[in-house]
Amino acid sequence: MTEESLSDRILSGDRRALARAITLVESARADHREDAARLLEQVNRAGRAAIRIGLSGTPGVGKSTFIESFGLMLTGQGLRVAVLAVDPSSARSGGSILGDKTRMERLSRDPRAFIRPSPSQSHLGGVARRTREAVTLCEAAGFDVVLIETVGVGQSETVVAEMSDIFVLLLAPAGGDELQGVKRGIMEIADLILVNKADGDLKPVATRTCSDYAGALRLLRKRPQDPPGFPKAMTVSALTEDGLEKAWTEIRALIDWRRTEGHFAARRAAQAQSWFVEEVKQGLLARLDTPEMREEMAVLARQVAEGRLPPSVAAAEMLTRIGG
Repeated sequence: MTEESLSDRILSGDRRALARAITLVESARADHREDAARLLEQVNRAGRAAIRIGLSGTPGVGKSTFIESFGLMLTGQGLRVAVLAVDPSSARSGGSILGDKTRMERLSRDPRAFIRPSPSQSHLGGVARRTREAVTLCEAAGFDVVLIETVGVGQSETVVAEMSDIFVLLLAPAGGDELQGVKRGIMEIADLILVNKADGDLKPVATRTCSDYAGALRLLRKRPQDPPGFPKAMTVSALTEDGLEKAWTEIRALIDWRRTEGHFAARRAAQAQSWFVEEVKQGLLARLDTPEMREEMAVLARQVAEGRLPPSVAAAEMLTRIGG
């Protein structure tokens, strides 16, 4: 299938074509990368855009249950929802657990939804390098909302925030010790904190936890891209679906405000520039990943280890060889 026919099928909303295209952009083969670049250029001309929502949370917080309930609520409103769930990869094989379709069984059967698990492939932050391109393809396929789930380890939250319009942090009901364990950095990038499992015996605990986080958010520096009241903390229950509609209302209100004030377009532009810089860096790293370059690196590394060359001099020599 040519890139032209594949792009036409994607633009018509063909989910099989979308899945095939994402597989193409995830490939590391040089010829596939060239095909993927042409495909992305073609679909980008359509100028379609979706609401991009990044979602993170610690294991066991109920992310998959939340995404399924939230996604079904959105499809029930007539919206098309894509879920890009980045699973932990095997450190040895690069394989992925790929369990999200199993955990989101109801949503995976919804004709208005598309779920794509992707292995993180040991990329920085646990986020698949090509997730950004997958987002573009989902937008081209006509999806209204793209949910990007991160594995929630290390710097993955920052990476997801840099490709999202709204970043949601999902947390479980907890006490003061757990609140202390939430890093200030992730609090600073969150637009909305949702305390999940606010049902049954855990509802009072969830309410107290939400109040604690709301208090913590008030201590953070005011961000220019936020209207009064944001970022904010809310309680939700993925099980009973309580609070999901209100959370969606808050997300839309924040996006509408940012669009009116010009922050939305500015954020998208800054993200595009950031993606460009990241692609240049990844391209340079790829040039190192050849037998010849690996051998040259090994030779210089031995000279550094033996004390014959300072690390800075050896690095400058290697960079000269790459540029040459």
